[in-house]
Amino acid sequence: MEQTLVAALLGLLEGLTEFIPVSSTGHLLLASHFLGFESAGKTFEVVIQLGAVLAILTVYFGKLVTVFGTAHRDPAAFRFIVSVLLAFLPAVVIGVLAHDFIKTVLFETPKLIATMLIVGGVILLFVERFAPEPTVQDASALPFRKALAIGFIQCLAMVPGVSRSGSTIVGALLLGVSKRAAAEFSFFLSLPTMAGAVAYDLYKNRDVLDFSAWTDISIGFVVAFLSAVLVVRWLLNFVSRNGYALFGWWRIIIGSLALAALYAGL
Repeated sequence: MEQTLVAALLGLLEGLTEFIPVSSTGHLLLASHFLGFESAGKTFEVVIQLGAVLAILTVYFGKLVTVFGTAHRDPAAFRFIVSVLLAFLPAVVIGVLAHDFIKTVLFETPKLIATMLIVGGVILLFVERFAPEPTVQDASALPFRKALAIGFIQCLAMVPGVSRSGSTIVGALLLGVSKRAAAEFSFFLSLPTMAGAVAYDLYKNRDVLDFSAWTDISIGFVVAFLSAVLVVRWLLNFVSRNGYALFGWWRIIIGSLALAALYAGL
């Protein structure tokens, strides 16, 4: 398949899956494996994630400006910023300590990724059905202890195939956060988490980064941004009406198909 088309396909995959609980990283790694795509230092895969970050900044630009502009005089805005930073903190510590193990061991095992897609799908279906009644309806009013707990649960996503958004959403649902608020808090938490992860990845791989394929990287970035904007605008209303079962079944189907293909030697 032509390299430019592959770049566009992977960018689309990143944008469509980054903010839904199906593991964008798992999908990207499996797709790259089956398509035979590889970039030096994972430059392509790392940079296109910035397109998804930009999508959140674009969609929530007004809200973010208001929150940061009024935090000095509005206790609710200040609490919201602190709650997101508290949820981000565990990823900073554990991510730095476990980075080399994650990148050199877990990221090279497609069978693990496919297995975790299936396991995560089963868990998502279970939580969708048996989660407690929500007591928190507003993503910007999350209690600090619940925000910190979600931050620790998010760290499970360092295993490829688990899903950053999936782990935060499942954690939030188990802690009594509504479906819509769980997705929205996951959006905001993605900003420092993804930006920090991308920056640290680029720093750790600075000696092997290869931007020579800048055309493919640019295409992947733009496609990831545009598709992520559509997903972010669509997701909140969808999960409010329909919940997360669709994504649980999607994980199980994709994981099962990937495992079958891997065991078939593909």
